Amino acid sequence: MSERRATRACRVGDVTVGGGAPVVVQSMTNTDTADAAATAAQVARLAEAGSEIVRITVNNRAAAARVAEIRDRLRDEHGVAVPLVGDFHYNGHTLLAEFPDAAEALDKYRINPGNVGRGARHDANFASIVQAAIDHGKPVRIGVNAGSLDPELLDGLMEANARAAAPVSAQDVLREALVRSALTSAEAAEELGLPGDAIIVSCKVSRLPDMVAVYRALADRCDHPLHLGLTEAGMGTKGIVATTAALSILLEAGIGDTIRASLTPEPGADRAQEVRVCLDVLQALGLRSFRPDVTACPGCGRTTSTFFQELAQRIEGHLEARMAVWKRERPGVADLKVAVMGCIVNGPGESRAADIGISLPGTGESPRAPVYIDGEKATTLEGAGLADEFIALVERYVEDRFPAATRA
Repeated sequence: MSERRATRACRVGDVTVGGGAPVVVQSMTNTDTADAAATAAQVARLAEAGSEIVRITVNNRAAAARVAEIRDRLRDEHGVAVPLVGDFHYNGHTLLAEFPDAAEALDKYRINPGNVGRGARHDANFASIVQAAIDHGKPVRIGVNAGSLDPELLDGLMEANARAAAPVSAQDVLREALVRSALTSAEAAEELGLPGDAIIVSCKVSRLPDMVAVYRALADRCDHPLHLGLTEAGMGTKGIVATTAALSILLEAGIGDTIRASLTPEPGADRAQEVRVCLDVLQALGLRSFRPDVTACPGCGRTTSTFFQELAQRIEGHLEARMAVWKRERPGVADLKVAVMGCIVNGPGESRAADIGISLPGTGESPRAPVYIDGEKATTLEGAGLADEFIALVERYVEDRFPAATRA
């Protein structure tokens, strides 16, 4: 793992982004923001799943009129204080001016430089949004998207490239246009009076090679915190794999301060999947721990029974359910390592390497399951109650190793 890139620290509500702080997980709602109850409920679910910042669409007056109510519902009905980000396109300058309660309720504004107007209107509208951020003491994200890049900027760079003695590819010009749009906009915001430590930068694209190249360029050319995301990543396995690969390449290089998985959910599916993907990426890379880690055997011809799979599933579900309490009452339990293995080949070794592990019998093996705790064989389980007995051992281990936090 490369050393984390040095950046300025930006405060978003009570969350620090950049400045050496842990990488922050972000998500976005897909409800109609004008429906304050539904939006607040989805924000709460995303926060409960582990999202530390949640972005909501503020696209019209009806949405802007409900932002403060959403914040209040989160606090009063759901007991949630997650920072809210307003996503503005086209009319953010008017909405922030017309609805000062929304401007105050939001913890950050997202500005897309390609969608604030053309020509002179671009500069005036951009300045209005930045002034609202200054007036209300809010940070902004300069969020450039390949799909809505300022055509005047791109056309100018394309024309200059065509006249160059050694022109580069159109893809390279597009990448440079994305980076330049973000950096010139950040510079303009600072010239207007927005503090440099109140700016986060992103350049969203939908192709992994472009994302990696663009963020490497951003990392070389600015010290603002960077929000990572492969936009429009897609649905299902494709979207998860593409997002994981893109985020991992950059995070492994020390680039990135906040992340989002822009997945297309199945119709009616849980929106929080995008949060869980981010948590798993950060945990797999060893950057953060969110819940106990379960090492489970993949199965082979030695494990014709599905028992070890069922036990691994039970353990995963049990630990996830208990984390709702443990993360408040037993600090450090997210670092717990549990192993559920399926035969004698790797079972004892992996179980010894975990904090607590069980090596279940494979096909033809003695129907007994040794349990290892802190590298030593502690007991042997067998019979119909094996699963419940092992879960009880895990509970006891957690109680002994991670004492309940003392409340002041």
